[in-house]
Amino acid sequence: MKQKSVEIFIPGPSGRLECKYFKSKKRGSPVAIVLHPHPQYGGTMHNKIVHEIYNVFVNNNFSVLKFNFRGVEKSDGTFDNGQGELSDAAAALDWVERENQDYSQCWVSGFSFGSLICMQLIMRRPEVTKFVCVAPQPNVYDFTFLAPCPTSGQIIFGENDELVPKGSIDDLNNRLKNQKNVEVNFSSIKGANHFFKEKEEDLKKVIDKYIKEKTELI
Repeated sequence: MKQKSVEIFIPGPSGRLECKYFKSKKRGSPVAIVLHPHPQYGGTMHNKIVHEIYNVFVNNNFSVLKFNFRGVEKSDGTFDNGQGELSDAAAALDWVERENQDYSQCWVSGFSFGSLICMQLIMRRPEVTKFVCVAPQPNVYDFTFLAPCPTSGQIIFGENDELVPKGSIDDLNNRLKNQKNVEVNFSSIKGANHFFKEKEEDLKKVIDKYIKEKTELI
């Protein structure tokens, strides 16, 4: 019988965090967390793109956790302009690592605002092996803290993103591409807007291909 995701609560810095968790039966499986879009613009762990990213990890035999940031739905606390949300993400990563102490790789992923928190988190957590950022907004948030970016990963953006000018993505690419031993793979989804409307399948394929490439040697 196929294993199912479970709804759980884990301890966070400002109270309980509402989560959905899938534990792989495979010993030594990789772990991942998925971070959702901006809470003040309706972002939750039930966001369609977050759901798709989560499922790609599940289908690749990861133990994976997605959760609601503080103050979202059943999670305790109130929105904290990114600082508290970064602490929530660190707590979620702590939890999934404790639950899977024999993990082979550690991945962090996020969509939109979640991709900002993802990138901030990898700067603080040297054990993170890879990241997947979907629709970052370097025109809205300052990504100069990625100096240098500590680990290789994938950044995916919509070719027709109405919220992010292509030039700001190009600037981010230029900043990250000349680093030793770190390769950040930039992928555009043809015809996709910021929310990948009607392009979810294309997005899933790009993420799935990258995950398979980077985990095949495990």
